[in-house]
Amino acid sequence: MMSRDFKNVLVVSVGFLFLFTAYGGLQSLQSSLNAEEGMGVASLSVIYASIIISSMFLPPIMIKNLGCKWTIVVGMACYVSYSIGNFFPGWYTLIPTSVILGLGGSPLWAAKCTYLTTVGNIQAARDGKKGSNVINQYFGTFFFIFQSSAVWGNLMSSLIFGQDTKIADIPEEQLRTCGAADCSLNITSNATTTRHEQQLVWMLVGSYIGVGLLAILIVVVFLDNIDQEQTSHFRGNREPLCHTFLATFRLLKDWRLVTLIPITMYTGFQESFLAGEYTKNYVTCALGIHYIGFVMMCFGAFNSVSSFTFGRLARYTGRAALFFLGALINVSCIIALLFWRPHPDQLPVFFVFPALWAMADSIWQTQTNALYGVLFPRDKEAAFANYRMWESLGYVISFAYSTFLCLEYKLYIVLAVLLLTAVTYPIVEYHEHKNPTPSIEQDTYQIHKEAIKADEKIIINQTRI
Repeated sequence: MMSRDFKNVLVVSVGFLFLFTAYGGLQSLQSSLNAEEGMGVASLSVIYASIIISSMFLPPIMIKNLGCKWTIVVGMACYVSYSIGNFFPGWYTLIPTSVILGLGGSPLWAAKCTYLTTVGNIQAARDGKKGSNVINQYFGTFFFIFQSSAVWGNLMSSLIFGQDTKIADIPEEQLRTCGAADCSLNITSNATTTRHEQQLVWMLVGSYIGVGLLAILIVVVFLDNIDQEQTSHFRGNREPLCHTFLATFRLLKDWRLVTLIPITMYTGFQESFLAGEYTKNYVTCALGIHYIGFVMMCFGAFNSVSSFTFGRLARYTGRAALFFLGALINVSCIIALLFWRPHPDQLPVFFVFPALWAMADSIWQTQTNALYGVLFPRDKEAAFANYRMWESLGYVISFAYSTFLCLEYKLYIVLAVLLLTAVTYPIVEYHEHKNPTPSIEQDTYQIHKEAIKADEKIIINQTRI
């Protein structure tokens, strides 16, 4: 029979799947859907700037006062507000809802991690297993389900926009401005601005709002509230708020963390380039906005498979070899994008770049997270807070200059950050090779074993399957 804890993992995973089906689809479309005055890209920049701020102080406050379940619900509501803002896009709707999303984003992810860690510890104590093994299994299940959201969200946008029967052919004059060939900062969609297209936009955004509300409903109805006892020990050992706030910055005294800032920021630079620049200056410009979804579906599918593959391959090759492969892929793509002149007759090529980019992205994401966990086992909370902060800063900077610089210069910036990463990362890896960081012995979670005895008394709103 399915355990209650694993059922909760599935509920959280499906909830995030539906939520990010909506948000992921909207994020991919922002640079094209709300291209006027760079409004869409500006909203993305505001989102990640708000995430930087919220990650400093909001997660412990909300989790301690609301508990994991209701923090997840509130965070999801913040994401849905951004979808509502896109229903009537404008500076007075997108920017405020972007701030709301950013402030709720960090607590949402922190609550999710806390919840999965807690149920993993409880299940391990019940089965007499090692806690880290069960937690890894639960997180693996979560990401396997969650990462497919990129496929479904973009599939919805492509199917809906593909219904536009008045899509115009791309004139040769516009094709000459696509890619890095021209410094045009205002790429227009090849879809006409008719009422029919606006109806499709409303249909898509309305569908995203409905999917987001369904995600909230799933969590409210089916997710158990386990905060009464199981997470009280986790929250009770938290440091005071001011101490937690300073812990993120105190860790910057460690030269290894400072040296990892370039590679951490690069993860934000390279992801924002694909979502904000490639979709606008290559896909929308040469094919039309209705192709963005299909291209990003390719990225999501390859990213999911590559994450699983490279995660297993790392035990045989080591991190350094995979990082080298990721850098080689990105450098090759950047050089090719500088010279490639996109044309509708080259349709397969439009999917080659996101597929390769996804392979590199899966390396940056999985291996950088693993590196942080290896280097800072005693300061994981502060270390991953720094990770989120510096990665979000990469997003903010990339989206901020999106409307002011030519595409050619944006590619050079991404390449420059990558080259800086190629200089700083090996220093940390070499030091770790010569002076391995000692690992921490895992606890037996005895307190969770004791908590199991009172299990039935502490579960609120439990839904049996």
